[in-house]
Amino acid sequence: MAKVDIDLLKLILQRNAVEVRKIAQILDDINKEQEIADEETDKEPPVKKQFVTILSDPEGELEGKEFTGWVVQIPEDESPYTATERLIRAAYEYNTSKKGRRMPVQELGEACEYVPAKILKEQKIWVKTKEAIFIHRTDNKIPFEKKLRRGE
Repeated sequence: MAKVDIDLLKLILQRNAVEVRKIAQILDDINKEQEIADEETDKEPPVKKQFVTILSDPEGELEGKEFTGWVVQIPEDESPYTATERLIRAAYEYNTSKKGRRMPVQELGEACEYVPAKILKEQKIWVKTKEAIFIHRTDNKIPFEKKLRRGE
């Protein structure tokens, strides 16, 4: 529905010789309907989220291996360990839908790629990378050169 400025509507009604009382009544009705519409569209505040990376580690060994994974977000006050559980619940929900019964997801990677955002949002998980990404392992240290003395 197109939005019309109230002042423009008032001007048009006056130009068409509508009674002043009728104009006031129409504008009052419009304002009441707008207030009702505003109350209905009030949204809850956005959820603060934290990033979590889910690793694909089928062997259970971290050293010397290459990994792929997915980046997701969950509510800030939740434990990062719930991310996998939320993704699994979203996959179950998707698999009970009409489309999910035709092509069920069987792996977490498929869940990240194929489960619609609406179902993921219901489980309070937001997938940021639909396709798996490469994850690089690091020791989390920055190497510094030894300070050289003058003349060396």
